[in-house]
Amino acid sequence: MKTPRPLALLTILLFAAPLFGQPARSSRAQHKTLVWADNFNSSSRAPNPSNWNYITGPERNGNRELETYCAYGSNKSPCSARRPNSFIDRHGYLHIVARQPSPGVYTSARLDTKGLHSFQYGRIEARIKIPRGQGMWPAFWMLGDNISQVGWPKCGEFDIMENIGKTPATVYGSIHGPGFIGHIITHPYSLPNHADFYRKFHIYGMIWSPGKVQFYVDRPSNIYATLTPADLPEGAVWPFNEGKFFIILNLAVGGAWPGNPDATTHFPAQMLVDWVRVYRDPAPAK
Repeated sequence: MKTPRPLALLTILLFAAPLFGQPARSSRAQHKTLVWADNFNSSSRAPNPSNWNYITGPERNGNRELETYCAYGSNKSPCSARRPNSFIDRHGYLHIVARQPSPGVYTSARLDTKGLHSFQYGRIEARIKIPRGQGMWPAFWMLGDNISQVGWPKCGEFDIMENIGKTPATVYGSIHGPGFIGHIITHPYSLPNHADFYRKFHIYGMIWSPGKVQFYVDRPSNIYATLTPADLPEGAVWPFNEGKFFIILNLAVGGAWPGNPDATTHFPAQMLVDWVRVYRDPAPAK
């Protein structure tokens, strides 16, 4: 075979560079477009009001929770602006803090993006460090935008991550809707060797596409539950193709599922959120 002349060799290299010097983007990468995020890097200690609302007052959802939810800066008893239940620290972490200002009285925070940012389909994830302790109930979840019109559970609910303090080595991914509420469709996930989740930050995520929901921990390929309309009980209705959903972050105290705090529970307890991100990624992970 003849040795290419210098000019010919240069021509070959120039044309070959796009093929061999730059690997083609995978179809997965092409579907990984970030459409919204909050990295909590604001210079303000208050969560960004263009991203987050506060639910305030005692929780009245039938779960028998004990906390009163407080807005940032609120001094309405039992809330305290001096001891906030939500704030951003100088390292860029959102703190959602459960406190016990007096015996039998508990405060915490619940933030949501309702009316500000909502989404249909894609990959939704957050990097979170959950608390430990009996009676703690941290959650990262979503509700349908139409909740004010149709109510719950017709609006649908995604629980991307829930944990209860008495099972520190297990998190849960769930869906709820008409005909399937409670623990009918709840899937647990544990780390290798049943390590406790509260010891480290973990990424909790969901891949949501038409007619399919997948839950994962730490990376999108680590799917531990895949749900479709075929998994619903007879007569139930899949509400997740009907419209957009908004994001919720909260730390509840007590309730029918986690049980109430006891002498072993330490306050303040806090859920730390590094970031929340939404990608346009409708393709299920392989």
